[in-house]
Amino acid sequence: MTAAAKVRWLGFLGALCCAADAVLFGAPTWIRQGVSVVSILRGSNGVLILLLWIAGLAALCAAWWQGRRLTLTRSWILVTAALWILPLLVVPPLASRDMYAYACQGALFDAGYNPSVDAIAAQPCPWIESVSVVWRSTPTPYGPLWILLTGFAASFGSQVVALGIFRVYAVLAVAGLALALPPLARRLGVDENRALWLVLCCPLVAVHFIGGAHNDTLAMALLAAGLALVTRGSARFWIAGGALIGAAIAIKTTVGVVLPFAAVLAAGGFSFDRLTHFLRRGGAVVGGAAALLVILSVGSGLGFGWATSLSGAGESRSWTSPPTAVGLAVNAAGKWFGASIDVVPAIRTIAVLVLLIALVVIWWRFRNGDTLYGAGLACLAVIFCAPITQPWYVFWTLVLWAVTTMPIRWLEIVIIASMFLILPNGDGAWKPLQVPFAFLVTGLVCGVAWRSVQWLRTPQLVPR
Repeated sequence: MTAAAKVRWLGFLGALCCAADAVLFGAPTWIRQGVSVVSILRGSNGVLILLLWIAGLAALCAAWWQGRRLTLTRSWILVTAALWILPLLVVPPLASRDMYAYACQGALFDAGYNPSVDAIAAQPCPWIESVSVVWRSTPTPYGPLWILLTGFAASFGSQVVALGIFRVYAVLAVAGLALALPPLARRLGVDENRALWLVLCCPLVAVHFIGGAHNDTLAMALLAAGLALVTRGSARFWIAGGALIGAAIAIKTTVGVVLPFAAVLAAGGFSFDRLTHFLRRGGAVVGGAAALLVILSVGSGLGFGWATSLSGAGESRSWTSPPTAVGLAVNAAGKWFGASIDVVPAIRTIAVLVLLIALVVIWWRFRNGDTLYGAGLACLAVIFCAPITQPWYVFWTLVLWAVTTMPIRWLEIVIIASMFLILPNGDGAWKPLQVPFAFLVTGLVCGVAWRSVQWLRTPQLVPR
């Protein structure tokens, strides 16, 4: 058996293990309370469940890692990605309960409510008991296009049909990435097969974007397609590319941080002596995005409440969010000295202010450099400063960095490590160790802050 065949079938075996776990201990319509590694081991088939989960994730991650070193054709990569996805298509939701929230948000919209303003508890969603408690009383953090898509899925009146439609959306998104990445990579002078392997065969795709059907894949497919059009170099493509980027924002609003970089990409850089040139080209991209967002917001009747609905995501508290981890660590340290404090909200507010400054600095540093590397760094800044951080968010940066020439090994390591943070039913694998890990992440925050200062003090050496 060739090295390529070993990689393909190792990943397929991993996908089969994860699919089996979705049946044994995925995210069913009922909610298991107080789930942990210990409670799984004490339950029925507990040892088998954890062995399948660890073996499946390890096999997928190892296959993806080894495949980076091989010379692979586009058709081989596409077939391999399809094989790894196939077992996760027909099993219960895996590693997340978000699909159930999508269904109820769609039912809310179908009933005439505005999910950007009203929580799903505002009307008796027939499937509300399957939704995580966190999302029952908070507005949806997604944009108008995704609300329309969830409304369509829920309009059939069947939760099973809605979940199936979300899986169809995920498959179409992966297909969209397969179509958009090669031309984008070619125009940027990057190996398109490398980009396809890094993105399509990433273990996040099979487990979280097919198994969990998260909408990030659809947002990134639209974003990649928009960037591919932006690189075509004419006004109609700048506007059309901007519209596709606007569609991506209308699904996952956080990817809006890429829009200023797309404007720079269209203009070929930014300088004050070519300001008119930048405004004409970059303005076409931004105008296309803004126009589509207005059309979707007004045409759907949802208005612009989605632009501020992200604040509801802060209800959850986990050490995986750096600002939240810092707050939890300070709270814990306060208890050691008899002080009962809660600084998490204040730390999160400071993180938002830091994020705004960081985004401006990153854009300025990469205005004439590797634009999409800067865009990926901006996405990382969003993830790092967000009040809630999930493993699959790193995919935003992966898609953008896959079409650059910069080494991204450390990001690949982060992705592999992140795969082991979630249990098959969607709960955090390390939830009982929240405080110790909060201190570890606080140390990471200090290290990143130090490196950021050093980075600002050195000339930008990133090649175009």
